[in-house]
Amino acid sequence: MSQLHLVHLYQSEMNIYGDTGNRLVLTKRLELSGIPFRVTISGVGDPLPSDAHLLLGGGGQDVGQIAVGRDLQGKRSALAAMKADGVPMLMICGMYQLFGHYFSTQQGDRIEGAGVLDLHTQGQPERLIGNITVDTAFGELVGYENHSGLTYLHDGLAPLGTVVRGSGNNGADAGEGAIDGSVIGTYLHGPVLAKSPGLADHLLRTALAVAGIAAELGPFEDLDARAGRAATAVKARPR
Repeated sequence: MSQLHLVHLYQSEMNIYGDTGNRLVLTKRLELSGIPFRVTISGVGDPLPSDAHLLLGGGGQDVGQIAVGRDLQGKRSALAAMKADGVPMLMICGMYQLFGHYFSTQQGDRIEGAGVLDLHTQGQPERLIGNITVDTAFGELVGYENHSGLTYLHDGLAPLGTVVRGSGNNGADAGEGAIDGSVIGTYLHGPVLAKSPGLADHLLRTALAVAGIAAELGPFEDLDARAGRAATAVKARPR
């Protein structure tokens, strides 16, 4: 059986909220299913593997985003090609912002993004913080949001889901995250996949199809994930 190739983008630069946990959830899921895999960490200045089957990215501070934004400019065409090939991507918070066209900081600086998602983000002094619950096609997602950027989806781009409790993209339009084909962006930390096995399995099944690997994910009943979803949903404040 071929190996599933998971690439984690900017682990060192963009991981202040524990989003590396998403990678751990996926690799553990693969281990339990007996599916071979390998992981590549691709940071600033590193090449982007052209044979990636799944991409992950996490949140970070503005300083980290500046360096990452510059590095992404040399990877725009490669990322666009992967998107066209249906490679699944999950980008959290800061990487979600940088997968858009640009992030305008509250100081007035503009950080150019990869343009994978048709959106932009505007910084502001106030932070949107707290537990959040989102209704999505993958079931109810729960997590923790902590961002000062307000993200606005351009016409034609669908949100990942509708905010039930919390703030979401900008605290105004009830949308959270974005989804375009196989690319998903969201503000949910947690890490989100630890409390959302349905989304985790969607990403893995999509990656397996891209890799041409005929393998099934084993049955999975995670009582900890269920308990985590319930606890976070109770704590999240209504819109």
